[in-house]
Amino acid sequence: MNSPAPDIRVIRRLSDLPAAQWNALALGGDPFLRHEFLAGLEVHGCLEGHGWDPVHLLAFVDGELVGALPLYARDNSYGEFVFDWNWAEAYQRAGGRYYPKLVTAVPFTPVAGARLLLRDGHPARAAVAAQLVTAVMEMTRELDASSWHCLFPQDSDLPLLERPELLVREGCQYHWYNPGYADFEDFLAGLTSKRRKEIRRERRDCAALGLEIELLEGAAISDEHWAVFHAFYCSTFERKFGEPRLTLPFLRHLSAALPAAPVLLLAKDQGRYVAGAFALRGATTLYGRHWGCSGYYRNLHFELCYYRFIDYAIAAGLQHFDAGAQGEHKVPRGFIPIKTWSVHWLRDSGFRQAVADFLRRETRAMDRYVEEVSEHTAYRENQDS
Repeated sequence: MNSPAPDIRVIRRLSDLPAAQWNALALGGDPFLRHEFLAGLEVHGCLEGHGWDPVHLLAFVDGELVGALPLYARDNSYGEFVFDWNWAEAYQRAGGRYYPKLVTAVPFTPVAGARLLLRDGHPARAAVAAQLVTAVMEMTRELDASSWHCLFPQDSDLPLLERPELLVREGCQYHWYNPGYADFEDFLAGLTSKRRKEIRRERRDCAALGLEIELLEGAAISDEHWAVFHAFYCSTFERKFGEPRLTLPFLRHLSAALPAAPVLLLAKDQGRYVAGAFALRGATTLYGRHWGCSGYYRNLHFELCYYRFIDYAIAAGLQHFDAGAQGEHKVPRGFIPIKTWSVHWLRDSGFRQAVADFLRRETRAMDRYVEEVSEHTAYRENQDS
């Protein structure tokens, strides 16, 4: 017997949906996809004024939630990390209106994960996914949006997004992988002699500063700790990007709502906090997110944001450390280039063809870049020791 077609609904506040229903979907152990995180962004003021208007799509069969598509109507492209500003400019120069557009993503979070959230074991998962994609394309027409963009889907989502009218774009990030290291020295043993010496020197430089570094997790992160870190985060964000996105109430909410996820490193100089780095822990991956510092401390950024979190991942038995978008400087520190993806649908067929032509050229260049960097990582298997 064929399964009935899903009933597709739009929800503008995720908090209106019971958390247990959303979290019963296959989230892949990703803390950013949990109801507590996404609804927390909405409830605690992170989206207000930044052009992220929730219009999530839900698929129900016989009253049961069997699929969902996190979805936002956007009036800008800030906080996406897949850059389409040139597309917007070209479209508008040709007389079109690029915004609003629809975006499937975790706001402000360049982390790959499930984007078509489906119920495990449902007999028609592929059909539900197809209905959600069809529904979002129809929604672009209803909202007079120019396009739909699905950012950082995991590899297993790509077959569900294979349609002639959908364009796939490649990107590149730098990640660290743990094949089963016993400790940090075991990790270093796999690097070239030059890279081992450089990392040890950077760590010695940092140790010579005499800073006290605290590792805090989940509910052990107090309101005061979050206030200290949030001040560092805001200072860094305002200096580089403008208005900060994550609010202090949201960070405090994480400790209560997702106590297994937040990991915070704070550095003290003579009893005074001077820097902090924040990550979230998933089922198999540690996700480095933000950092801030009150002054210049030699190599402290590398120590907190990379080496301490690598140490943590090894001790916790995590397989993977995603330290965030961009940063070719990560490669000599043990990270390797990996491809990321985004999928795009543009309503205007002529513009879609122009973007497709651009992506063919960009993809060839990205493939060459990833191949070249992969041949020059810090690992001995790629170079003479």
